Formats: sequence, structure tokens, C-alpha cells
Amino acid sequence: MQKAIATVVVGYEDAARVLAIALVTEGHVLVEGVPGLAKTYLARSFARALALEFRRIQFTPDMLPADILGTVVLNPREQQFEFRPGPIFTNVILADEINRAPPKVQSAFLEAMQERQVTIDGKSYPLPRPFLVIATENPIEQEGTYPLPEAELDRFLFRWILDYPNEEDERQILRSRSGVEPQSPIGLVSREEIDTLRAQVPGVYVSEDLVQYIAAIIRATREDSSVQVGASPRAGIHLLHAGQASALFAGRNYMVPDDARDLVVALLNHRLVLRPSALTSGSSRDRWGGSLSRISETIQAEVASVPVPRAARAETWGFP
Repeated sequence: MQKAIATVVVGYEDAARVLAIALVTEGHVLVEGVPGLAKTYLARSFARALALEFRRIQFTPDMLPADILGTVVLNPREQQFEFRPGPIFTNVILADEINRAPPKVQSAFLEAMQERQVTIDGKSYPLPRPFLVIATENPIEQEGTYPLPEAELDRFLFRWILDYPNEEDERQILRSRSGVEPQSPIGLVSREEIDTLRAQVPGVYVSEDLVQYIAAIIRATREDSSVQVGASPRAGIHLLHAGQASALFAGRNYMVPDDARDLVVALLNHRLVLRPSALTSGSSRDRWGGSLSRISETIQAEVASVPVPRAARAETWGFP
């Protein structure tokens, strides 16, 4: 599936893997990048590859929660009120430019992302399963936007940064669009297979050494003098589940340190708040003047400071 998506959305094989991990662990992904990097195309291609229902919502400052969740209306024929579900009732939803939504709309997303349900007029309505939110942000435009609160950011499993393609990928993009536009694959993985994978993730074995390793990484973010707000216990749970899914995709029923370490930057880069002195020190800034590079360096240094548990043989990470 990753390779098939990468043929139509060039260079995004790793992004497809992150989306797949989020899907089977019931997480959500915040995708950040400048306009024109195929964020929408990536989300649509991912949903098509899994034969899941896909909807896109373009957020605007005048949007109301009912525009997304749905509302209760009077049916004149039946003379009774009935619920009309909104666009959030789908499997994969693209929340385009989510930071343009006002706080009321963003707060309405919290229950849907965390509880997989929405509440209208005191009654709760479950969302379809699987349910995945892919939200996008534009890092260079801040006019008319509402910064996402930390509580909402903490609900996202990953923040994945899309950068400009390299030279070879850019040539491949131009070649693929010189003729008929390539069609993304459909139904490479069935819904039944997705449900099977979701059920298998909790069964991936995690040794006590790895539990201590993950806990040490999370605690290191709170003890760093350059960090004002460290990772929460929810972040540790997310890292554990993401590592289990990564091991499953690698064909193993046990987890190794690299399963967690390879995902830790994408999983923590939106959860840490650096102190102002740390943001201004050094010259490490991203290309749009933000602090992502500084945060990534901080996370990498914290991970490097935690001793990696070693096993005499790879098999010893498995069941005793």
C-alpha cells in the first residue's frame, strides 16, 4: 500500500506508513506543510487504497459546530425531530486548515477524536469505525487563524511535516503529470483486514526493558531544562501503541527499541513547549522561521540521553 501510494503521490511512502499506524492504533495525524505539497491528494489516495469513505472539510472562521457534527431538524412529514449527521460521520476525514476554525469548532472535534462519538442535544451518536482525522496546517500564513490548544494537539498521534521534494522526486512529479493524471489505487486492503490488524496490535509483546525505555524517554522531556511543558502520560501510551503497530507492520509479534525510537520525533514534536530562552538560542530554525528544528533537536538529544536496552539476540525481545 505504501509503495502504491508513493507512485501517485511521489516521495510520501513514509507519510503513508505513519497514516497506517495511526489508523490501526485509532490515532489521528496533523500534517503540516506549505500549499501545493499534495496534502489533500495524499489523504484521498490513502482512503482510496483502503476502500474507506472519505470526506474533506475546508475550515473557515465563520464555521459553526453544527456544520461538522450535524444537527437536529424537524421532519414535517413525520412531525418529529430527527438527527441529520454532518460530514464528520465518515471513516477518513480531511480537516483542511483546521487552525482556521474558531475555538468552538475545534472543541467539538475533541470529543470526536477522543471518544469516537458526538453529542447533540444531550444524545450521543457513535462515529463509524475505523475513524481517522487527518488535519492540515499551513505554517506560513497566520492571518485569520486560531492556534490549536495544547489539549487538542495532544490528541494527535503524530505531527508529520511535509517539506519540498528533492530534485529526483520533483522530476518524477513532472513526468507523472505530463500525460494523463495517475489514478490512486483502490481497495488494496479490505476493511476486514484493517479490523484484524487493529485487533492484533495490543497482542504485540513488549518486554519490561522496553516499557522502562519508553517511560525514560517521556520523563526525559520533563526533566530537560530547555523544555517548559514536557510530554504527558498519554504521549507515552501513544508511543507504546505506535511502536507495537510498527512491529506488526515489520512482521514481528514483539517490539524492539527501534520501533519506538524511529517514531519519537513525529510523535512528540507537537507536544513539547520550549522555554523562550531555548527558542532564541542557537541558529537552528526551520525554513519558515518556526521552531520545529529546535524542537526536533531537543527531542533527539533527549532520546540519545536515554540508554538503549540491549539484547544478546533479537529473539530475546520476543516472548520468554
